[in-house]
Amino acid sequence: MKISIPADFGRSTRKATSGRFTFLLLTVLSCILCAHSPSSGASELLAVPFNRGDTNDWLYLDNGQIRLGVKKTSGCAIGYFSAATSATNLLNNFDRGRFVQQSYYGDPDGSFWAGKPWRWNPVQGGGWQGGGAKLLELTHDHGRLYAKTLGVHWASGKSLPEVIMEEWITLNGRIAKVRFRMSYAGTNTFRPANQEIPAFFADASLHTLILYDGQKPWTGDPVCRVQPGWPNENRQMTENWAAYVDDQDFGVGAYVPAARLLTCYRYKGEGAIGCSYFAPLANFAIRPAFIFQYEVYLTIGKTREIRDAFYRIHNEAWNSKTRVRADSNQTDGSKMGLTR
Repeated sequence: MKISIPADFGRSTRKATSGRFTFLLLTVLSCILCAHSPSSGASELLAVPFNRGDTNDWLYLDNGQIRLGVKKTSGCAIGYFSAATSATNLLNNFDRGRFVQQSYYGDPDGSFWAGKPWRWNPVQGGGWQGGGAKLLELTHDHGRLYAKTLGVHWASGKSLPEVIMEEWITLNGRIAKVRFRMSYAGTNTFRPANQEIPAFFADASLHTLILYDGQKPWTGDPVCRVQPGWPNENRQMTENWAAYVDDQDFGVGAYVPAARLLTCYRYKGEGAIGCSYFAPLANFAIRPAFIFQYEVYLTIGKTREIRDAFYRIHNEAWNSKTRVRADSNQTDGSKMGLTR
């Protein structure tokens, strides 16, 4: 089965420490990870930060307007995004779970995350104990990148040869267009689950979540501004995008045409331990010969600039009357949730 979701598809979906010694223990041995299954009910779990000494592990795309970085040993997951003229990273990449990355869920499988029962959970970046992902293929130039990697089970840290994750990244002006694809060649049929499309981690200084959750999408109706708490809360995203901004209303946003619901939270911690998280959600079951792909658009700026950029992408898709393919059947995008 193949499900292909391009830019015009917008169907509805579900879903301080004190003391130097204590801080060092928290940083080196374990940290509070701001990532967990949207439906797991987990509230506070651990992950080990990776070694940050190897700067050659990072690969950057830069078109003179924006700069995007991927970590090669984390499946080329996206962990850096900024203006080209700025040295301030708007994303959080504290551990292997903290990226803009693919993450999928199946059934409980006897695995454990930091002593807690977990489930089949292939991710792009690597396992919670700090192990990375095996990169199979990588090509790039200044404004484009393609990567193929083996999925990693988040809880066990083992490579999953039956799960191939791919990404295509293109920079265009202040927009980074990302196409993610997951191919499953295993034999199990899993129950439907809320899937992160994708997991998105911003720097904790970007404390305010911006989105539109009203009944008049794409009309310029006022946006919603909120500071999420801990743990997860779900929110409607009827314009298919969300952003985190700082005190100056500057930040980073993601437009995911395939999602109209997200889960989100903020975790307050010292330095990079704190994070601002959201994940647009889609609910589906993974089964043999399953392929799932979707598009994400990233941009930076103030709220109005971010929203205007996503409006332009949405309107271009609408006006081009792009068609989508799902299960080998052509379907008009307007019948699958593309709304005005």
